[in-house]
This record gives sequence, C-alpha cells and structure tokens, in this order.
Amino acid sequence: MKYVYAAIAAIITIALIVVLNVQLPAGKSKTPRLGYFLSPQLGFWQNAEAENTNFGGKLILPQLKGKADVYFDSRLVPHIYAENDADAYFLQGYLHAKFRLFQMEFETNVAGGRLSEMIGKDGLAIDKYFRRLGMVYAAENSLKVMEADPEVKAAMDAYTAGVNAYIQQLKPSEWPIEFKLLNVQPELWTNMRSALFLKFMSYDLTGQGDDDLLMTNTKNLLGYNLFQKLFPDRADSLDPILPIGTKFEKPSIIPKIPANIDSVYYGIAGGNTTAIPPIIPNKNNGSNNWAVNGTKTKSGRPILCNDPHLGLNLPSLWYEIQINTPTQNTYGATFPGAPCVIIGFNDSCAWGVTNAGRDVKDFYEMKFKDSTMQEYWFNNEWKKAEIRKEVIKVKDGPDDVETLAMTIFGPVMYDKNYESKNKDGHYYAVRWKAHDGSNELATFYRLNRAKNYNDYQNAIGYFQCPGQNFAFACKNGDIAIQQQGAFIAKWKHQGEFVMPGTDSSYMWQGVIPNKENPLMYNPARGFVSSANQMAVDTTYPYYLGREGNFPIYRGIIINRFLSQMQNITPEDMMRMQTNNYNVFAEMARPALLKYLDEKQLTPVEKRYIDKLKSWNLVSDYDATAPTIFECFWDSVFVGTYADELNSTGLPYMWPDQSTLVEAMIKDSNYIFADDIRTKDVKENMQTIVQQACKKACAALEDIEKDGRLPWGKFKDTYIGHLLKIPAFSKLHVPIGGGANIINATTSNHGPSWRMIVHLTDKTEAFGVYPGGQSGNPGSFYYDNFIEQWAAGKYYPLLFLTRDMAEKSSEIKWHLQCTNA
Repeated sequence: MKYVYAAIAAIITIALIVVLNVQLPAGKSKTPRLGYFLSPQLGFWQNAEAENTNFGGKLILPQLKGKADVYFDSRLVPHIYAENDADAYFLQGYLHAKFRLFQMEFETNVAGGRLSEMIGKDGLAIDKYFRRLGMVYAAENSLKVMEADPEVKAAMDAYTAGVNAYIQQLKPSEWPIEFKLLNVQPELWTNMRSALFLKFMSYDLTGQGDDDLLMTNTKNLLGYNLFQKLFPDRADSLDPILPIGTKFEKPSIIPKIPANIDSVYYGIAGGNTTAIPPIIPNKNNGSNNWAVNGTKTKSGRPILCNDPHLGLNLPSLWYEIQINTPTQNTYGATFPGAPCVIIGFNDSCAWGVTNAGRDVKDFYEMKFKDSTMQEYWFNNEWKKAEIRKEVIKVKDGPDDVETLAMTIFGPVMYDKNYESKNKDGHYYAVRWKAHDGSNELATFYRLNRAKNYNDYQNAIGYFQCPGQNFAFACKNGDIAIQQQGAFIAKWKHQGEFVMPGTDSSYMWQGVIPNKENPLMYNPARGFVSSANQMAVDTTYPYYLGREGNFPIYRGIIINRFLSQMQNITPEDMMRMQTNNYNVFAEMARPALLKYLDEKQLTPVEKRYIDKLKSWNLVSDYDATAPTIFECFWDSVFVGTYADELNSTGLPYMWPDQSTLVEAMIKDSNYIFADDIRTKDVKENMQTIVQQACKKACAALEDIEKDGRLPWGKFKDTYIGHLLKIPAFSKLHVPIGGGANIINATTSNHGPSWRMIVHLTDKTEAFGVYPGGQSGNPGSFYYDNFIEQWAAGKYYPLLFLTRDMAEKSSEIKWHLQCTNA
C-alpha cells in the first residue's frame, strides 16, 4: 500500500509542477506561471517593500564620467547633483527604471503597437490601431530630427544608457511584479522608445482628429445647414486666452478654398463611414495654467500655476525630480520614458503647459486602382503607393502582419483589410502633423536652462505637436503665454469632415509661422491664463476650429477670479487650483428652471428641485445638489438631441454642452426640441425640460436609495492601475470637483500634477500628484500622495543646492554614485 501512496504523491507532485508552470486562460489576460509567481525566492514576495527600506548607499556605475550624488527626501523625490549633464541624464534614466520600469515598458509597447507581445491576442485591436495610425512611422521620423541635435542626442543617449544600466543588473526575482504577472521580461531601452513615448503624448492630446469621421456622418445625417446649428463656430460666452479686442497682424498665408467645396465637401458625396477607432482619448484631456505678475501679488513677485488634466493612473504619469549640473538647476515633473523636466522651474523662471486643442489630424478618402493598394488616383494619374509591412508579434500565437499603403497624405489607416468596424469599403488616409519629424524634447531641454523671456521664446519655438499653451514667469517680473505648435493654415472648416484625396486641392497649404501664433506678454491686466478654451476671438486671421473642440467654462471662472484678486499669495493659488465652483451650472441652472413648471411636480420631485435651487453651485464631495443637477441636465441634453442622432445606426457626434445652454437662453422653440418621432405633436423646450425632470427624479430616487446621492460617491473617483487590477488601484477617492470646474476631477480623470511656483529670490514652490514616486504596488511610496492630493493639500517642493541637501533634515537617504 505504501507504494500506492508514493505513486499518488508522485503524480500529484508532477501535476502541480506542470500546472504551476503553465499559464492558464483568465479573462482578458493570462495567469502567471503560478509556481514562479508564488516562489519565495523569485515570485511576487520579492516585491514587498517596507516603509523603512534604505534607498541610500554607494552605487558603482562605470558609465559615469565623474562623481554624482542623489539625495532622496522623505517623499522619495531624488535630488541629483552631477558634474555634467550626461551623468545627470544617465541617473535620471537609472532612477526612472528603478522606480517605474514596468510603466515605461508598458506605455511604450502600447504606443508602438506591441501590447500583444505582453498580453496576447487581446491586445491586437489596439496594436493594429496604433500601427495603422503610424505611431512607429512618426517616432522614426522624429527620432532622426532629435538625434540630429547634438545636445538632445547626448541627453537621450545618456538617459537610455542609465535605463539599461539598471535593467542589466536586475535579477529575475527583482523584476517588477507586473512582469511576473504577465510572465514577460524587461527589454533593454532605446532612444526609439523615448521617441515613441513622446508620440504617445501627441496622440493623447490630438486624438480628437478622429472626430472627422463622426462629424462626417452627423453632417450627412442632418444636412449642412442643420449641422451648423448643432456645431456653431463660437460660443457667445467665450472668454479667450487673449482678450477680446486684441489686435493682430495681417496673415502671411491665405489658404485657397477648393472650387467644389459645396458639392464635394459640404454635401454628402463622400458618403457615410462605419469606421471608428477602438480607443479614443479622453475628451477632457486638458489643463489649467496661469501666471500673475507682481502687481497682483502680495510679495510683488510673479506666481505661476499649472495642473494638467489627464488620466488618473497608478503608477502616476509623472515622476518628481530635481536635476542640478553646471548648466542647470531644475525641478519639476518628468515623464518616465524621457529625459528632462517637462513642467517645472529653475533658478530663474517657471513654465507650465495646457493643451491647445487645435486640429492637426485630417482624413482623406482615397481611390485605389484595386484591392492591392499598389496605386492610388491623384491629380489625374495613378500614383504608386509605398507599401509598409508592420509585423505584430503575438504572445502565444502567430504573428499578425498589417500592410499599410503610404500615400502623399500619410498611411491609409482604414481599408478593406482592417478588422475594425470599417465595413463600408472606404479607404481613409490620415494626415497627422505628428508624422512629420520634430524635436519637442529640445523645448524642454532648453526650458530647463532658460534664464529669461528670450530663452523661453527660443525654447518653445522647437515645439510642433501637440499644440500647447506655454505659460511662463520669470524672477525679473516677466509673464507670458503663447499658443505654440506647427498649426496648419486652414480655410474655414477645413478638415472637420473627411476630405477627398484624389487631388491636391484639399491638401494642407502651409504652417502658420511661430511669430503669428497667439501670444500675450506682460499684459496690463497683470495675468495670463489658459484652460483649453479657444485662444482668440474672430478677429484672429487664421481659422482655429469649431467651439466644440474648446471647453469654455474653466477659462471663464479662472479669468473671473484672477481679474478680481489682489495681494495674491501661494495659499490663494492653492485654494483657487482646488476650487469646486461650477460656473457651467451657474449658467445652465437658470435655463433649466426657466422652462420648468414646478406646479406639475410631485412632492418627491419638488424636494430634489428645491435642493437644486438652494445649491451654492459648489461641487464638493458631500454636496447632493451637484448630483441632482448632473442627472437633470443629462436628461435634458439627451432628450433634446437623441431623436435626431439615434435615427441612424452609424457612429455620430454629440454637440457641446454650451450649444444647448445658449440655445435654451435664446430660444424656447429651439429646433432640436421638437421630437421628430412624434409627427402630430410639436415639442418645445418646456416639454423637454418637464419630461427630463420626471426621468431624472426617478433615477435620483434609486441613486439616493443606494447611498450615492452625495456628489463624491456618485462621481466615485478612482485611480486605476495600468493593467486595470483593482488590488493595485485606489478606489473611491474622496474628492469633489468635476468637468467644467477648475478642480476638473471626474471618475478617472483630473489634475495629474498640481504645481505652484512663487518666484521670490529664494524660489518658493508647492506641488502634489495623485500617486507616489514608486511604481511598486508593494511599496509605501506607491500611492502615499493620494490622500494629500484629494484633500487639496500640497507639499513644499525642496529646491536645494548641494550644500543645502547635505544638511537638510528633510533628506532621508544619500546615494553616492561613482564610476569606480
């Protein structure tokens, strides 16, 4: 019998060895090899990290040219002191890899269309999309330009060497836990990966160019005249970045309008499309930035503020750092994946960025000779296409090959072979400014060293895509803001719909010179600001796009506050940056109540409306009126437009909220209020609002029963791990705010880095971001900033000289770095 037991034990042991070392199907990804993952010597246990872990010591790195020191403060922010720039960027790369290696690998794999290598066939849709968009092609073109700049190339080379120095000394047991979960291993870094990451940010901030496809369907559905009412050029309440009445010079480029525009472009000749991307950048991607000069501050010195609104992820998009060399002393937020400080300050000045929202991505419908896409019709002849093969390697599966036809416009993104929702047989080429070689890294390299306004102007001149509003402040008192990018000189409404690609008449005709981009320098009003609103009024000689691309409400309230404020302190700026006042509701609530007949309400409905009427318009976490307003407004919005837009099975575009608010203020018989499904009844705004109130209040009763009537619980902000793993995420974050509010925090989107810089003789700066310096979910420093961020509190940013760092009580660890 003992032999039987021995045999059974042996079989079980063998089975466990097999099972624990084979990946098993598990939803969208795969389980790790459990034996490896659970191994005490190699598995996830090795990733646990105590709060008192020692990050100091001595590091011998033969690649260093001299001695360097890294001082970590109590928040694990590194302060790098190096004898030369190469060593500083080497250490920046080393530290990025040490604390954010999986994030760097994952994000650049996504950008490069290589997600399938990590998660298998479930990543194919995203990989195909990015390959067809031309992300790799774009990064290749820009890398050539960046590496032609000796200073930028030296920074990239040093950074890449630093990343690889860390990777090469890693043992498998030390790999970040996500590598173990996915059963993949880190790759060596390359400059191409940094270029891909920068292009990924271009995609994230210019992704609205895909709206062309939806806008085309909507225009074809409604007809151009009705479409114009749904998507007006300007909102009446716009408060632009440059004040109304600003004078502009005559344009140096006057684009020629095609002769057949009415029939071919504004008509329906192009037909409808079923093509839609599998992922779409968040429409709220944007930011606030502003700077006030000494005439408005208590100290008489400028203050600059910036809070970029992006996806809320763990690990955070940002990594905080100070870099000190003989050529710079810079502090701020960096991208793990690229050298330099992106948003920050130095000994002389500070800078911040917001998204410009300009359209630099257009689609052209191509005519090919046959399905091989070897030749396309252009300017009355067949033109040969360049065929580009994109090989996508798939984990545990065969390779997938995407064949791209490269045209004079760019890659054919949608064709008959694309396994997306493009079932209509159209061929769409994409022309994207990010495809052109550019050197955005030069902007940050030079801003890090900027001493004055002229340096700022020289630095931002390199920036092409995505367009950004660069705010600037200097210790000499200067403040400025410029909307910078390689913006296309377009005729009015060019590129809002799919354009014909059969001749050159619809091609881009030139780039607006930098000197003609919107600029404000030391204005008499004492401040500059931007919040992604349209930069200028209609007197600007170039077409910027329709109002729907530019949210207006944050700009309105920011400019209102800054106009009224005097004797400003950094604490005032903290309160303003985290302000939850809802100026959109200030304008929309009277419009809702104007059409509501309260006599027809039930007692329950009246209770909700009374709460709405008495609301102070502040969307704090515990307030219930914001939830009531949100449900009521959404119900009115859908009730107004859904009958027209849902009449087609095609993807379409919803209008901007400001369109409905301003229509309700001006017109009780707004054309879209009539429900086209009821032939014998003529509805108006009063009908819509009354019905919407009933629907909203019924929903609110259920919400209240669930305990979700308080705004923060209804909004339910969370900060999600990159792999969507709940245990590695921060759920139910207690924070107010919302879309159209300065504190623009929605469910999974919001202020990703808050920074305030007071440019006194000894720079005084404050900042916080919703995460932590470490990318290791097992580390205390993974998410330790979130509570402070949610509470609207800030950390002092320790801007230290080397001598100060050596003596500071805030410094917790010292890492000595030598080459021998």
